[in-house]
Amino acid sequence: KEMQRNWIGKSTGADITMKIKDTNLEFTVYTTRPDTAFGISFIVFSPEHPFVDQITTPEHKDEVHAYQAEAAKKSELARTDLNKEKTGVFTGSYAINPVNGRLVPIWISDYVLANYGTGAVMGVPAGDQRDWDFATKFGLEIIPFMKDVDISQGAYAGEGIHANSGFLDGLNVEESKKAMLDWLVEHHCGEPKVQYKLRDWLFSRQRYWGEPIPIVRMDDGTLRALQDSDLPLELPAVDNYQPSEDGESPLANAKDWLNVTIDGQHGVRETNTMPQWAGSCWYYLRYLDPHNDKALADPQLIRHWMPVDLYIGGAEHAVLHLLYARFWYKVLRDCGVVFNDEPFQKLYHQGMILGENGVKMSKSLGNVVNPDDLVKSHGADALRLYEMFMGPLNASKPWSSKGMDGARRWLDRVYRVAEAGMYTDEPTPELDYSYNVMVKKVTEDYDSLAFNTAISQMMVFINDVYKLGRVSKDMLEGFIKILSPIVPHICEEMWQMVTGKTGISYEPWPSFDESKTQMNEVTMAVQVNGKMRGTFTASADASDEELTEAAKQVESVQRQIEGKTIRKVIVVKHKIVNIIAN
Repeated sequence: KEMQRNWIGKSTGADITMKIKDTNLEFTVYTTRPDTAFGISFIVFSPEHPFVDQITTPEHKDEVHAYQAEAAKKSELARTDLNKEKTGVFTGSYAINPVNGRLVPIWISDYVLANYGTGAVMGVPAGDQRDWDFATKFGLEIIPFMKDVDISQGAYAGEGIHANSGFLDGLNVEESKKAMLDWLVEHHCGEPKVQYKLRDWLFSRQRYWGEPIPIVRMDDGTLRALQDSDLPLELPAVDNYQPSEDGESPLANAKDWLNVTIDGQHGVRETNTMPQWAGSCWYYLRYLDPHNDKALADPQLIRHWMPVDLYIGGAEHAVLHLLYARFWYKVLRDCGVVFNDEPFQKLYHQGMILGENGVKMSKSLGNVVNPDDLVKSHGADALRLYEMFMGPLNASKPWSSKGMDGARRWLDRVYRVAEAGMYTDEPTPELDYSYNVMVKKVTEDYDSLAFNTAISQMMVFINDVYKLGRVSKDMLEGFIKILSPIVPHICEEMWQMVTGKTGISYEPWPSFDESKTQMNEVTMAVQVNGKMRGTFTASADASDEELTEAAKQVESVQRQIEGKTIRKVIVVKHKIVNIIAN
């Protein structure tokens, strides 16, 4: 949510209108801190601002024009995020600060963009570090506007009491903002303003792959949208996916597709295509009703199934795909196609698989693992199992070839239970606790996406099966069902082997008996002064006192505590009794 907030960039502030000395021109600057207006010591225009050529004085024209030419060569990224060293030149003109009539110099600098905000910013070096750096570099005035604040080493943007600020003196920041807004409105030189970082979104692409745009440009200059009966408009088959000779989209080469006649008039189809967002932002809705040729989906199905319960994607999805998908969904809501506000209930970020050296996989580092090779050597199921077992789903984990080998060995062990006929029609009550605990924990872990601990519990159960040497057919069937979401191919084969049926995906999920998830007996370890000295079996609901007495009766323990005074006994339920004696 924070990433989306920053990307949208909503800010609440004010537009302040300022006049340019000796002209009839006026411009607007936007600020989130209108209370700092008494600290304005300079103005910065973008090099492309339409007033620059009009206000630059003759003695500064050469320098300004040279700077504009250099700025035009830089990308927006180079001018903003990558621009560590601020540059700029003076235009020779001055703006009039409306709150106190002070003349402030107007500069141009490439860190101000013409297409963001108003293309002009006010410089308040005492309250903004970027402005402080700019003023310090070019010897501009730094005007203090806060009481008892040291700005000799840098700007101060925190809370405080205003001073040197006219009618704002003695007020705190929030009080000053309101007072200044009221003053600006009253004197017709400003107004409250909400602004966003978000820009307009270019939708068309000059490439072949993409949804064709169903618009036709007629010879008379009018634009026609295709009728519903002419949809869907599909891409034509082409031999050449390169742009046309005159630089148009590759679709311009498909002359038979390009030229159309509508109502006896000739027209040419739009040759740009839609970006990938056009399909990827709403595809999940089509899953609800993929064969419907009358509507995006049946409204009843949309009401029943939406919103999506869980969206799993990397952190890079949070701003781009997820945000744009929300835009699309809200448009569809406004059109009456969908009926709730948000498309997704929950977002979960999966972690990244790193190279064996713990660094992000990269061809240049030579630590890339090719999954196709692993499928050939170990099988797709072993790859799926190992990736789910490596650690929590949301954590980044280093790859391990040995871990992959271990996953394959464990699947071989599981497979042998079915292949070697270790299952029986007779009940195996010895496995009641292990089986029911497994079903309960795996069910809960799948719901919480804790796949690694679910697999651990399944491994415990298989170990118990091998210790006993057999397992009831019912329990094995339940186990295969539970394992199948992780390793579907092997489990389908085992399901056929054990039951003679196909289609494990359509089988009901196993249930568990809560009463059998409680242990009747436990094996307790005994330590004396931190060293292991023996074990004993006790009732699972035995008290600490009973466990302590039982621990003292273990023959090997008695030898260690004989003639000593027991100072303390620490009991860890169902696990260990630690006796401290000297």
